[in-house]
Amino acid sequence: MSTAELPEGYSVSVDPALLDVNVIHGFISQSYWAKGIPRTLIEKMIRHSLCFGVYRGKEQVGFARIISDFTTFAYLADVFVLPEHRGKGLSKALVQAIRAHPDLQGLRRWMLITLDAHGLYEQYGFTLAEHPERHMEIHYPGMYEKSGQTAV
Repeated sequence: MSTAELPEGYSVSVDPALLDVNVIHGFISQSYWAKGIPRTLIEKMIRHSLCFGVYRGKEQVGFARIISDFTTFAYLADVFVLPEHRGKGLSKALVQAIRAHPDLQGLRRWMLITLDAHGLYEQYGFTLAEHPERHMEIHYPGMYEKSGQTAV
């Protein structure tokens, strides 16, 4: 497993009081995976997830969250580092901090979905699903972009 160190002045925290919902919503609502997601849903997902923030001083510059039962399963979602802070190893340090979190040890299965960051996640033990034919989903692409769509 690869290790990564944070550059000077950066930190990773799971303290929910430090999360900047404006930064998180601003990025995720423009992302390919949740374009147009309402702020109320961002607030709800934060309340129901183990969230990791990346900070430069007090400024939030990155984010990821874990959806888990903390016993057997974890799903890694909504991972980002703001463009102006990329190229410094922050995403590596973030994934390393997530994989090292004491509440996430001994899990039987981790999952995530990514369009283009396979190389990052492979450094931390993720592989393509061994049996993709066993995985099923219900997926509503673009649901937040549809006018009049209300998600609860």
